Amino acid sequence: MKKTVAFYTLGCKVNQYETNAMEQQFIKKGYEVVDNTEKANIYVINTCTVTNMAERKSRQMLRRVKDINKSAILVVCGCYAQVAKDELEKIPEIDIILGINEKNNIVEIVEEYIKEHEVKEKISDVSIQSEFLDFGDVTYTEKNRAVIKVQDGCNMFCSYCIIPYARGRIRSRKIESVVSEITKIAEQGIKEVVITGIHVASYGKDLENENVRLIDLLEAINKIEGIERIRLGSLEPTLIDEEFAKRLSKLEKICDHFHLSLQSGCDATLKRMNRKYTTYRYKESTEILRKYYPNVSFTTDVIVGFPGETDEEFDKTYEFLRSIDFYRMHVFKYSPRRGTVAEKMPNQINGNIKEERSNKLIELSNQNENKHNKEYIGKKVKVLFEEYEEGFFKGHTTNYIMVKVPGNVARAEEFVNQIKEVEIEKNNDKTRELIGIIQ
Repeated sequence: MKKTVAFYTLGCKVNQYETNAMEQQFIKKGYEVVDNTEKANIYVINTCTVTNMAERKSRQMLRRVKDINKSAILVVCGCYAQVAKDELEKIPEIDIILGINEKNNIVEIVEEYIKEHEVKEKISDVSIQSEFLDFGDVTYTEKNRAVIKVQDGCNMFCSYCIIPYARGRIRSRKIESVVSEITKIAEQGIKEVVITGIHVASYGKDLENENVRLIDLLEAINKIEGIERIRLGSLEPTLIDEEFAKRLSKLEKICDHFHLSLQSGCDATLKRMNRKYTTYRYKESTEILRKYYPNVSFTTDVIVGFPGETDEEFDKTYEFLRSIDFYRMHVFKYSPRRGTVAEKMPNQINGNIKEERSNKLIELSNQNENKHNKEYIGKKVKVLFEEYEEGFFKGHTTNYIMVKVPGNVARAEEFVNQIKEVEIEKNNDKTRELIGIIQ
């Protein structure tokens, strides 16, 4: 009988990467991976706990899969499972609950359950883990770029964040392992890799005997033949100093798009958040990068409605965001995470105020994006095309601007996963996408 498994993934690129690793484990054991809307023998829900919405979506999916196949084995793993085992135990439909570290042995655990039919719970203590859990060569691709997990865990303990409790302390992957995976990816013809982790900026700090940091890893990746673009995931602004930027700028494959985590543009709010920088230090990081990358684009994350955020503090954030001139901002309304310091802080903010502040920042972000896009009209840019959709080939520039070129699907082989020079003709204000032609 055909053995089928379906996956549903919530959260960040790290979770997506780990889901792909689990899929490959099942495939090696003879299972067929099907879409999570189809009937399957096994459903694996890889959960997230960053926001209340992520937890709610995790619970909704648990109910949905049992509607598809009541006799299916339901496996719940990931960050929400790691920190909220007691809540999941109350849901009778769940057969197996796994923590972060148990993803590497998921097939063995599931097959053990099939034999014994006893509810399985395996959640190890991530707080004492010191070694990076290496899945080996995974090759997880988003369209035509590969995502590479190089680091896990976080030591920062921001007052609003549950991740250090869900993921444990920082653990870095060996350079040799990363290079091995990316070399195999290059051999498949993939041209762009995204370097990701829970706290990428801390890469190497736990590898005391090896004396390596993120810049050393990037220099090694830059030497791999076939890879043409190296894109960085979210970075802490404190990583960026003159020496780092100077070494980075010598690596011709590094993309000139940087996602620098901010959260607030007000120093008082940053202090309550237990962020480890000031707005002055943040702005310094952007100025250093602008010196080395003339066409750099910055994106960031911002939390509105953090406990105690006054109108004055929000106004400071708004003005700071304007001064940095981000290309795009991802805006989140603060939601309390159980077990964090911020959950118990006084002066929690009303939901309507959060909504109002969120809308104001989203409007600013959209305005910025269109403004920056229009600067490219009449110019030529290099685009790595990723897909064909509704009459257009779509892809990104090195600084992560979406560009569309009209075309016919019959020419997909000529465009997809190819880098081409495009002359920009106009900007679509509604979708905030540039439209161009290839001469």
